[in-house]
Amino acid sequence: MFRRVYWVVEHVYADGRTQVHGVYTSIPNLIRHGLKVPDGVALRLTLTKLDGDDEPFGIWMEPQFEEMIRQLDKFVKTEEFSAEQCHSLAEALLIVAKAA
Repeated sequence: MFRRVYWVVEHVYADGRTQVHGVYTSIPNLIRHGLKVPDGVALRLTLTKLDGDDEPFGIWMEPQFEEMIRQLDKFVKTEEFSAEQCHSLAEALLIVAKAA
């Protein structure tokens, strides 16, 4: 399936610097590779289209991840993501938040 949306993972440092850590086309790859965050670094996720100049669908940092999970319902309806994938992402983000 050709992906319409992409996850951009950024690490946000205490001094305000940011660094793109990766771009992922699927929630399983995002969970597997993108959610590993060093100690003292915050995680920011952006969901966006590729090759477009529209605003991203969303940009979230902890503690906004709960809101992000609710907003993913529209992507389940369009079958971009499955409900199971969104549930897995929510569980993975809870682990990241507890580790922070």
